[in-house]
Amino acid sequence: MVEVTIERLGHHGDGIAAGPIYVPLTLPGEVVSGELEGDRIAAPSVITPSSNRVKAPCPHFRSCGGCGLMHASDPFVAQWKTDVITNALQAHGLPTPLRPILTSAPRTRRRATLAGTRTKKGALIGFHARRSDTIVPIRDCFVIEPALLETLPALEKITRLGASRSAVLGLSLTLTETGIDLQVTGAKPLDGPLRAALPQVQNSFSRLTWGDEPVFVDAQPRLTLGTAQVTPPPGAFLQATRDGEAALQAAVAEATDGAKHIADLFCGLGTFALPLAQTAPVHAVEAAPDLLDALTMAANRTSGLKPITVEARDLFRRPLLPDELATFDAVVIDPPRAGAEAQTHEIAKARVPRIAAISCNPVTFARDAAILTNAGYMLDWVQPVDQFRWSPHVELAAMLTLPHIHA
Repeated sequence: MVEVTIERLGHHGDGIAAGPIYVPLTLPGEVVSGELEGDRIAAPSVITPSSNRVKAPCPHFRSCGGCGLMHASDPFVAQWKTDVITNALQAHGLPTPLRPILTSAPRTRRRATLAGTRTKKGALIGFHARRSDTIVPIRDCFVIEPALLETLPALEKITRLGASRSAVLGLSLTLTETGIDLQVTGAKPLDGPLRAALPQVQNSFSRLTWGDEPVFVDAQPRLTLGTAQVTPPPGAFLQATRDGEAALQAAVAEATDGAKHIADLFCGLGTFALPLAQTAPVHAVEAAPDLLDALTMAANRTSGLKPITVEARDLFRRPLLPDELATFDAVVIDPPRAGAEAQTHEIAKARVPRIAAISCNPVTFARDAAILTNAGYMLDWVQPVDQFRWSPHVELAAMLTLPHIHA
């Protein structure tokens, strides 16, 4: 048994004491004790609690792995996430023109992936425990939309029907404007008897996809992006909350205001391309053809948009080069967590006047932003956005411009 004082939180939300020793569910300044296993105290007892500690509202908090910061007050979490961005920027000598963080409300996450497994008595549906393959059954969740929770009985039925005894199903739920879209992965093959049985749950979902194979479509899933109506492919990425999406879209609109031709890189379904096309032509680039197909179909059936061109391209292997970027006066770039180092170098060479950058990883954002500032860009502002309440994840939008823009 050891006793330690928590000095700070790491990027994953765990407390860190001298050593370093990692201690989950703790806060800076707290004195805790517990059995040391390697460099972790997995089950700490808090001797001296922080004034920022609160009672977690969710009964599943200590066992479920979803919300690592529910024991901390909202002001503390907001400041900590802001500090994560500030520290990442300062590590590269960048300015920190941060705006106040925008945090999504509880119970507004519109997409979630639950795990399902068969048991002797039926089925178990829930989230994985922290650092474990164990599934924690849930009956309530303070993060996801209540409508998603209402599908639990149907998900149990699907798991009983479609899971082998050793399998863990991935149950990816998305709340759309026409109902709940469900994609099931890791299940038994879709044979005749299983296909015949699955319509038992048809009143719970607008669309059911088994791996990549459609089972039924009661109503095509629909999302509104700008003035366009998009039907997402099964399991497609979209922003986690409506408020978070709106905050990022507003930031991108501000950063590209006045642009006459915009490139949207890593465009996905068109979260930014479709709203931007209300005022300017957009060239949308994305590696996944199914996402581009959904974007194109939405654009084609929406009147009043400026032209949207699309290009299927892996921007990690083949970034757009300066001569290809020369026609654009603004670029939107929304890469995955790894960032977009190669593409950023090409944007810097091309000297595109305005950049709207979206990131889910402050560390790689700061690395890429430093490439641009070293090439003469200014980091005008950074907007933190927290769509993943009570988790250590934080997103941001930023505007970078060449100095002559301000002349």
